[in-house]
Amino acid sequence: MNKYFEVRRASEKDAEAIRQITAEAFEKYCEMAGLDTIAALSETIEDIHKDIEEKIVLVAYIDDEVVGSVRVGINEDTMEAYLSRFGVSTRYQNLGIGKALMNMVDITMRHNGVKRICLHTASKVFSLVRFYYGRGFYIDSTTKDRGYVRALLVKDYQD
Repeated sequence: MNKYFEVRRASEKDAEAIRQITAEAFEKYCEMAGLDTIAALSETIEDIHKDIEEKIVLVAYIDDEVVGSVRVGINEDTMEAYLSRFGVSTRYQNLGIGKALMNMVDITMRHNGVKRICLHTASKVFSLVRFYYGRGFYIDSTTKDRGYVRALLVKDYQD
């Protein structure tokens, strides 16, 4: 099996693969965070098509198989971005795919003049918090608005 991967913008033909990866990643997230379910698990193909149309959706792929994805919405008024639905297929983790996706997010954000990017993650899932810290994020605040402690992580882009 080829272990080389590439990252590109998603197209509508990637929607089903993105749905499968998102479901797999967020089932694992729920397990790690001690949750029963999360909104990402009830997402439809139409929701994904809308995100592909309105947001920056990146996919990592190996041999034409989508193995990871991430979505970023940019607020044009504030030039701040929000990262969501980040996941890598469990079969392809620890190969640098998540890092490569995040590197492409950084390149894309800088190219678009984004000042700051934010995301939420379960604060008690150390592996995720550590991953994001390794990418230059820091915890800005926490909230229990979804019934569990979520950390708001932020990364500032400096010139």
